Amino acid sequence: METEGSEGCNLDVIEAQRTGKRGGWITFPFISGSTLGLGLAISGAGSNLIVYLIREYNVKSIDAAQISNIINGCINLAPVAGAIVSDAYFGCYPVVAFSSAASFLSLVLFTLTAALPSLRPSPCSAFGSCESASPGQFAALYGAVFLMAIATGGTRFTMATMGANQFDRPQERDIFFNWYFILLYGSSILGATVIVYVQDTVSWALGFGLSTVGSAVGVVVLLLGGRYYKLPAAQGSPFVGLARVVVAAVRKSYIDMTSPEQLNYYTGAVEIYSLSTRGAPSQSFSILNRAAVITDGDTHPDGTVARPWHLCSTQEVSDLKSLLRILPLWSSSIFLSISIGIQGSLTVLQALTVDRHLGPHFILPAGSLIVSSFSAVVLSLFLLDRLLIPLYHALTRHTPTPLQRIGVGHVLNAASMVASALVERRRESIARSSPHVTGAVVPMSVLWLVMTLAVSGVGEAFQFPGQVAFYYQEFPESLRSTATGMIALIVSLGFYLSTAVIGLVRRATTWLPDDINESRLENVYWMLVVVGGINFGYYVLCSKLYKYRTATDKVQTAPD
Repeated sequence: METEGSEGCNLDVIEAQRTGKRGGWITFPFISGSTLGLGLAISGAGSNLIVYLIREYNVKSIDAAQISNIINGCINLAPVAGAIVSDAYFGCYPVVAFSSAASFLSLVLFTLTAALPSLRPSPCSAFGSCESASPGQFAALYGAVFLMAIATGGTRFTMATMGANQFDRPQERDIFFNWYFILLYGSSILGATVIVYVQDTVSWALGFGLSTVGSAVGVVVLLLGGRYYKLPAAQGSPFVGLARVVVAAVRKSYIDMTSPEQLNYYTGAVEIYSLSTRGAPSQSFSILNRAAVITDGDTHPDGTVARPWHLCSTQEVSDLKSLLRILPLWSSSIFLSISIGIQGSLTVLQALTVDRHLGPHFILPAGSLIVSSFSAVVLSLFLLDRLLIPLYHALTRHTPTPLQRIGVGHVLNAASMVASALVERRRESIARSSPHVTGAVVPMSVLWLVMTLAVSGVGEAFQFPGQVAFYYQEFPESLRSTATGMIALIVSLGFYLSTAVIGLVRRATTWLPDDINESRLENVYWMLVVVGGINFGYYVLCSKLYKYRTATDKVQTAPD
């Protein structure tokens, strides 16, 4: 039985072949295939980077962790830069294509560092003495990392924007976002398991080589769909226009706004509107409306702008207002990334102290526990798209809004912290009451930890796609790529701030000693529960006060 998406894809293929129409579901196989290939390649190369530094480049473990933290921070920030460049100068497709090529070059360079002994230092001797890598060897490695950052910057979320641009209906975009994240997380799972297994058990060169093949396939599939994509043109740097609004509003602070109906506003066209007519700015953040008020010398006789930093259009004012309305909701999501980052790092430490045997022969690597979260995201997104959201629609005749989905994500995130606290209480109790514990291994199954990460993954399935859909819908059209890049900024901030929070806890309390079995890790999770509850209240307040952009547009364009 075909799904709605596959039926739409088949119809779009026929229509595209007959009329040359661009966009629609015909583009989905190309975008999804490219996402799978590139996601597999980047995840396979990045997931095992700490081990690669330690084993092949003789880097000390703490130094390797610090290097990895810096690299991860850069990789998570890079999509923001890619989104800005896409919006301002080139559009989505050229940026995605260029970054995909950078991904292939990055993996080729990684493969060469693993295959050519001259690009690595000599292995450590039997007596423990290790040779440091030369500047040239580090240059080759960091060159590969730099290209990987470019690859991530132009593909991870700019690809999502490019895919959403192919659809006109919000419902179709929501379906696309669900499947995009299914494919993104699914490819990450494959990279973090299959490729990492090959690197650890066969050879680094073969592992990186397989990633290179995945990247090449992703590039080819992306380019094959070129003739079917809608390619909205870049509209120039939108941030210049936003800055002009602030400058113009400050310069016109002398204007009396107590009688706005007597003022004339510039709409970007030759026509001039008063407040009572269509095209005038709304009264939210009314202080910014001064930027669109026409004063002497602002326009030429033909109605065009004479002083760009003194006069802005009502649309530019509305765009800045849209961003200001979104910022409180965006800020409430930062804590979600902080708690996910803390939970992920602490769970690895917990995993090192419990029984990780799955069957008589297989031991689950502590670093692979994150796969349980990825798997939960993929399964949850599939169930949401195929079962839960259609069922909700059938019962209520409504589709869950992005803000509702984000709210559910907040609740599930808190629930996963509660689960982590309870599991840690059990682990600490067993550790302190079991004198037979040897080698710091607690007689407790690692599956307890898998459960907590799975709950967190279900929460991510609600809130991350919900945020992408919300930002894409509510951001100004000129900032669509930047909208999806806001998720990358949240993730990167959460990554850095989670490290800062752990450091603060270590300095201010005795909860996190070096011996995890003597810690009060449970208190850290309860702290996250309390702060998460406060943050959820803040989110609910922001959601209640928020007016959707479409609703605001209706208000401001309606006649008196």
